[in-house]
Amino acid sequence: MKPSLAVIFLTLFSGSGFGLVALLALDNDFRIGGGFAPIMTAILMGCGLVLVTIGMISSTAHLANPKNAWRAFTRWRSSWLSREGVFAMVFYPFAIADAGWVFFTDDTHGALALLLSNAAAVLGLATIFSQGMIYACLRTIRQWHTPLVPANFYALGFAVGAAILAAARIVTGGPDRALASMAVGLLLIAAVLKAIYYFWIGKPSGTTIQTATGFNRGTVRLLDQGHTFGTFLTREFSNCLNRTRARRLRIAVFMVGFAGPVALLAADLQHSIGLWAITAPVLALLGVGIERFLFFAEAQHVVNLYHGRMPASLPKMPEFMRRKAPSAVPLVAHYDKG
Repeated sequence: MKPSLAVIFLTLFSGSGFGLVALLALDNDFRIGGGFAPIMTAILMGCGLVLVTIGMISSTAHLANPKNAWRAFTRWRSSWLSREGVFAMVFYPFAIADAGWVFFTDDTHGALALLLSNAAAVLGLATIFSQGMIYACLRTIRQWHTPLVPANFYALGFAVGAAILAAARIVTGGPDRALASMAVGLLLIAAVLKAIYYFWIGKPSGTTIQTATGFNRGTVRLLDQGHTFGTFLTREFSNCLNRTRARRLRIAVFMVGFAGPVALLAADLQHSIGLWAITAPVLALLGVGIERFLFFAEAQHVVNLYHGRMPASLPKMPEFMRRKAPSAVPLVAHYDKG
């Protein structure tokens, strides 16, 4: 698929924000490491709201007509996209109310404070699941049609959120061992799930030109791509990401997004590193941003089989072929009997 900066920002920032809010509620529920002070709780809840807002505003840039975005909320019975929007909007009142209550009353462990924070956490988790299912329900894209997608959405959101919480505890001088250990564990879990996902999408399976045409006992070779110029399908539903570049970006995901933050947080468990802890969530966000790009760039829509999907190592289609989309030429394929 063609990666869009709008959806990359949506899944990156909103997932991180919801993960931060959920872990903040968990921390105050069980007072992990003593819990956060009221002012820090309000600040961290505000950070979560800012991250979610950045993601939600970014999503409108992906719409052809943003002023009609409200129509997406009317399809919540059948659309995961609509459910995502509904859960996200219902999340805001609870999160804002919790931040305001904690800030003005200095109460983080009272019944109302816990009710508001946990309601915001549950709604945030529901939003992450709906966000993942937007892609996981698409059978036409094999790389997305798997339970690993929502699982990775959760893991990445929790990993970045935990890194932010741990960095906040370290910078404020609180007892950081519990939160730093939790962040390290969640980052490692996210790395393992991401590795499993990359292994799964690398396996040669799914629809092929043979199964699509029904000639399963022979070799089908495409002789004509069905078009002479670029079309909407070739622009939006295909990509020419170089395999070597994709491999390097995957390595960057693990080194920057997982290994870097884990090393910094593990170092703090042994030797206090103070303000250097802020680097951990920054690296985590950067690494997950690269992962979000790959998530979209490596997805291949099955329609590309009828438009001459070429190996990923070949260069991109020339710009002049993207400018106009004439009427399609019928598909021509050669069948070699096996």
